[in-house]
Amino acid sequence: MATVLVDKQDRIAWVNLNRPEKLNALNSELLKELDLAFANLEQDSEVGVVVLTGAGEKAFVAGADIAELRALDAGGARLQALRGQAVFQRIEDMPIPVVAMVNGFALGGGCELALACHVRIASETARFGLPEVKLGLLPGAGG
Repeated sequence: MATVLVDKQDRIAWVNLNRPEKLNALNSELLKELDLAFANLEQDSEVGVVVLTGAGEKAFVAGADIAELRALDAGGARLQALRGQAVFQRIEDMPIPVVAMVNGFALGGGCELALACHVRIASETARFGLPEVKLGLLPGAGG
């Protein structure tokens, strides 16, 4: 996996969203890999807790990948929102604790991803928000 890195140490699974050049924006590839990572961790009896964070210092997740969304028609955008909702629901339903370590921006889908985790720990630089509501849009991943 290229956009989601998983490292297991002792009983801790460290899940690192790895698109720092795009502020870890959620695109199709990242959502697919995030779903796969959590599906595998669900079945791993050696893992007692999952810690989720974003690569780089600027963002946990700055939201959806706008460049990818622009290329979608209404049906494609709906499918992308449903995909995000399903992945976030998997995280919320995890039988072991999932901790979001939020550094920098957690906007839009990033805020919703943090909300799907059981515990959120924010750095002093963390900033949460749902900027899409200023455009009259509902948060697409269920927030």
